[in-house]
Amino acid sequence: MLPPRDPDELLKARGAANRPAGRFEPYQAVREDDGWDTPPDETLLKTEISLENPRSIITRNQSPDVPFDRSVNPYRGCEHGCIYCFARPSHSYLGLSPGLDFETRITAKPEAPARLAEEIARRSYAVAPLAFGTNTDPYQPAEARFGIMRGCLQVLHDWNHPLSIVTRGRTILRDLDLIGAMAARGQVFVGVSLTTLDAALARQMEPRAPAPATRLQMIRALTEAGVRVRVMCAPIIPGLTDHEIEALLAAAREAGAATASMIPIRLPHEVAPLFRDWLDRHHPGKAAHVMGRIQAIRGGKDNDARFGSRMRGEGVEAELMHQRFRVARKRLGFDTESPPLDCSRFAPPPRAGDQLALF
Repeated sequence: MLPPRDPDELLKARGAANRPAGRFEPYQAVREDDGWDTPPDETLLKTEISLENPRSIITRNQSPDVPFDRSVNPYRGCEHGCIYCFARPSHSYLGLSPGLDFETRITAKPEAPARLAEEIARRSYAVAPLAFGTNTDPYQPAEARFGIMRGCLQVLHDWNHPLSIVTRGRTILRDLDLIGAMAARGQVFVGVSLTTLDAALARQMEPRAPAPATRLQMIRALTEAGVRVRVMCAPIIPGLTDHEIEALLAAAREAGAATASMIPIRLPHEVAPLFRDWLDRHHPGKAAHVMGRIQAIRGGKDNDARFGSRMRGEGVEAELMHQRFRVARKRLGFDTESPPLDCSRFAPPPRAGDQLALF
């Protein structure tokens, strides 16, 4: 059971409604009624941003489920507040709640561009595409203020270092000059997350993320700037958004997306009870049905964390979703894969006084 909502907090455009303790915490705070009939003084819950100066910024992984071995996350937590976000449990490592804390207590890393420049300048560094947006969105609202992603892009642009970006944040269009220049060199592709075309449902699930129409505009603007775009239909939620698979692909293709991918919803650790609570609040009549269909593709559980299965699901229903996706993708003319990013030009940027190359 999740703790009750704090009656002193007024929530506006938030995905979670409470603040459950993370899985590493030995205690759960519970509010008790003092018996007084005085109504609480509600205060609007606002986003707090703290700063972190990381010693390193590139994270390595050996997961067989993802096509990259290194990533950069300029922020911890995400103000978009997507209730299904698989990254929510990462806030537990900070002693914070994967619920409201994840979307209201954000950590920004202003020194990330400097750390990134230091790490890729090491003699031992072997170039390979860097992935951004693998945990939390690099173009969430805080980016408009801090410009950390812009700084990282400038470093990679100057070093001719390839990268991929996954986002649903419109602020990416601010950086079309750098992204477009790198796309012309075959050094970047962008994935835009599109979960539903239903604006009302999107406001409930992703309360501070751009509306579906805005994300289609993002795909169009990126494509017109020469950027190769992948539409990421993730997550697909059985019983809630799975009927939109074909419509999502058609809208994205019309906007210019070149490739497409799909991932069924994942509910790791604390995400499962948060998502159940959200269903009970917003779709009580569908809650049991949706959870039953999610469990049908997860071996009867809320989540299946096994490599090879967690990104696909299993069983007849999961295979039918993937088959529908493949048929629609082929019919609409999407490319199956993107060409590899160019790593051959990676080199230190010229410095003042350097002799320029003649050839």
